Amino acid sequence: MAADALPLDGVRVLELGNYIAAPTAGRLLADFGAEVIKVERPVTGDELRNWRLYAGDTSMLYRTINRNKKSIVLDLRTERGRELVLELAARCDVLLENFRPGTLEKWGIGPAALNAVNPDLVVTRISAFGQTGPLAERPGFAAVAEAVGGMRELVGDPDRPPVRVGVSIGDSIAGIYAAFGTVMSLFQRESYRNRDAGRVALDQRVIDVALNEAILSVMESLVPDYLAYGVQRERVGGRMEGIAPSNAYPTADGRSIIIGGNGDAIYGRYMRTIGRPDLAEDPGLQTNAGRWDRREELDTAIGAWSRTLTADEALRILDEAGVPSGPIYSASDIVADEQYKARNMIQEFEVDVGGDAPVSVGFPGIVPVLGGRSLSIRNVGPDLGEHTAEVLRDLLGTEEP
Repeated sequence: MAADALPLDGVRVLELGNYIAAPTAGRLLADFGAEVIKVERPVTGDELRNWRLYAGDTSMLYRTINRNKKSIVLDLRTERGRELVLELAARCDVLLENFRPGTLEKWGIGPAALNAVNPDLVVTRISAFGQTGPLAERPGFAAVAEAVGGMRELVGDPDRPPVRVGVSIGDSIAGIYAAFGTVMSLFQRESYRNRDAGRVALDQRVIDVALNEAILSVMESLVPDYLAYGVQRERVGGRMEGIAPSNAYPTADGRSIIIGGNGDAIYGRYMRTIGRPDLAEDPGLQTNAGRWDRREELDTAIGAWSRTLTADEALRILDEAGVPSGPIYSASDIVADEQYKARNMIQEFEVDVGGDAPVSVGFPGIVPVLGGRSLSIRNVGPDLGEHTAEVLRDLLGTEEP
């Protein structure tokens, strides 16, 4: 797809974000054509540049989350830096930030000041607990939000303390909500313009995303189940509460596979496939509730079958029977997978990783897909301050920060 045909072409975003949450929102907007100008502090830049840094001076985590953006260096602790933020905001459609609530206001660049220079600006704010309420000023990373939002209590085995998933899921979910809220507000702005309805009020253009609330919003019926039935959901390891049989099962070659045979229509043929027609026909196992009550029995039977086959053999048999199943992939498996290749979901770039010459590195593609394959990534996360002179010259007529 041509750059000028991207859905968000013409939208300009000023990103004051650090770490993962706000930069994830910025990445999503940039992926679909927005010009995202990322403001970084002098010398060190976004701290993500040093997270999981195995060699060189910029991590692949930074390169991934800040792809398709421009990087400029401004010192927001100085009056000049803050003046430039206001000047740039006057020429932007969106400002993204994830500072502790009150920080922008303390610097004189809060929503009111931004509104004074640009009464159409969408201000998207991400924080631990939101901009209002008794916990608003409390700092917090995604680990805390995942715990307070109800997720951490459900992850892990019941006889062990709660654990964390292997990515910053709280930050990423909040970033996705922030991007959605931003696009929603831009759509509202255009709707007002088309109806000649004036400007959207400032309080409707401030998008307030709390990490803990983003987590709570994906916890399905956790709270309603408690309030309606008095049910306190608990950790169930590789299973999902109330759903069976669905789990990871070991195979003869030392691997494990995922099988999700919990649908009523699927269950019967699943059991016949593993040689257990007795379980397929058992009257007490025809509903999910009954299967959940006998989940240990079912998992034992499935595991006994899967251990007699290699992972590839088991997956072929299950696929032929129409039973949802799949391998458990590592990074090397993902890179070699034909489905990901067919949809352009691993895209290669020459990247400096600290050696004598750049090396080819694959990066995850753009989601959602338009036109059958991932859109092309235009560039991976930029070097610190790579675009400072260009942005200040083109937008403000100066090259000096």
